[in-house]
Amino acid sequence: MPVGAWDSHMHVTDPSYPLAKGAAYVPGLHTLTDVHNFEKTIGIRDTVFVQPSIYGDDNSCLLDALRVVGPSHGRGVVAINPDTLNIGQLQGWHKLGVRGVRLNLKSTDATYTEDSLTTMLRKYADAIRDFNWVLELYIGMEAMPILEKIVPNLGVRISIAHFGAPTLPDPKDANHPLNPYQIAGFTSLVNLVRAGATWIKFSAAYRFDNDTQFRGVESIAREMLKVAGNRCVFASDWPHTRYDGLDIKPFVETVLDWTDEADLTKEVFSLNAKELWDIDQRRDSQDPLDCA
Repeated sequence: MPVGAWDSHMHVTDPSYPLAKGAAYVPGLHTLTDVHNFEKTIGIRDTVFVQPSIYGDDNSCLLDALRVVGPSHGRGVVAINPDTLNIGQLQGWHKLGVRGVRLNLKSTDATYTEDSLTTMLRKYADAIRDFNWVLELYIGMEAMPILEKIVPNLGVRISIAHFGAPTLPDPKDANHPLNPYQIAGFTSLVNLVRAGATWIKFSAAYRFDNDTQFRGVESIAREMLKVAGNRCVFASDWPHTRYDGLDIKPFVETVLDWTDEADLTKEVFSLNAKELWDIDQRRDSQDPLDCA
């Protein structure tokens, strides 16, 4: 693990915080102590906390964690309602280390059309553009052709979670290595990442790849490293909600193998994350939008 590595997607949860109406599950207790204990096992110190869907727009648990960790070692990706924004609140969150907002359309089984998705993304982009925050999307790869039309006009950076959540063939019916360009939406994802405003997370392969050797996502990862290695970041997706007891180490070692072969380990685990999440120690104590 390279020095200065960041885990770009993980969660802190506590059942004492109120759940959103219709939350899909009740979280276990995953405290900052648990976070640090886990990260030590893979050799990472610095983390990006991402708001889990179960808390809706109430970011209290995440923000409390950021207050303890501090902006030198933590970043946050929150959930918001772009129709009811409080700019002063966002400025305060920025000082804590928030650098993005999340729109989760995958695990919530949200339905949308091209027009409704366009309207939705424009609202989110308008809300965060002045803060230079990232718009984090958890959305199926089949939607990438729509994003390819929308993203160039948003004026914000985009982070695509979990390899773009592809629909992969059943391992027993697949011929490996897969041709990633035969996966629905992959060509558009490549075009997005090549264009420069979109990053992709190597994370949570277990959510859609049933191959124990990660051969389903391997072709995606290798092609992304080839065409846009400066726009790929690693993330653990800890504590692997709804996959309790998962051993993430084999996946971490596999990603290290892919990036070592591409000579991009430092980039994927450290440098790209620092660029994406605005990690500059000289600026951590400053708020570029401070109106005082």
